[in-house]
Amino acid sequence: MNKRILIADDEPGIANPISYAFLKEGYEVETVYDGQAALDKALSFKPHVIVLDVMMPKLNGYEVCRKLNDRSNMGIILLTVKNDIVDKIVGLEMGADDYMTKPFDLRELLARVKALVRRLEKKEPDAETIAVGQLAVHLKQRTVFVEDAQVDLTPKEFDLLVLLLLHPERVYTRDELLDAVWGMEYAAGTRTVDIHMQRLRKKLGDSGQRLLHTVFGVGYKSVGLEP
Repeated sequence: MNKRILIADDEPGIANPISYAFLKEGYEVETVYDGQAALDKALSFKPHVIVLDVMMPKLNGYEVCRKLNDRSNMGIILLTVKNDIVDKIVGLEMGADDYMTKPFDLRELLARVKALVRRLEKKEPDAETIAVGQLAVHLKQRTVFVEDAQVDLTPKEFDLLVLLLLHPERVYTRDELLDAVWGMEYAAGTRTVDIHMQRLRKKLGDSGQRLLHTVFGVGYKSVGLEP
């Protein structure tokens, strides 16, 4: 089955060449030109990846990210003309998986989308569920529950959580986590690891605080708890 890509940019001169490039690569592509249309199409088309411009009419890219609450198997790459680290952090905090600044090389965008798709469909471990304390992670369904209440995670949050839970007490540096979860040089650097960890802990509540520990000056680890 072809991978589905949604292109959302209010400039046809940018959106249409991107769409054509992905069509040539064999993707199933939908193209929209404002934020509300991007949100509506994302819910109906269910793309594997959204290439999402930040500055769009009706809803901006950040608002679209925020409104797409349940997207455990849907990646987002933000596009913007801004190159300020604050803008990158805002995008990451809203749930984006990657970030590119205009103007960009179309070949790099293709590579980043392919890498994100591979991450979303990577082979999972043989076990189907990781259960630690009040936390249950269902690997095949890519769902997470805390005390039987489902917690919505972005693809990168889920991958980061699973990596740490599968290797309790193993300390990962930020660079190691960036390489293992993102798989390529990332525009925002290791700061994105800190942002994702902060979001994970917040979403998982007490379980996140108990399970996911900072190793100061080094990186992060998970700790083993009684199931």
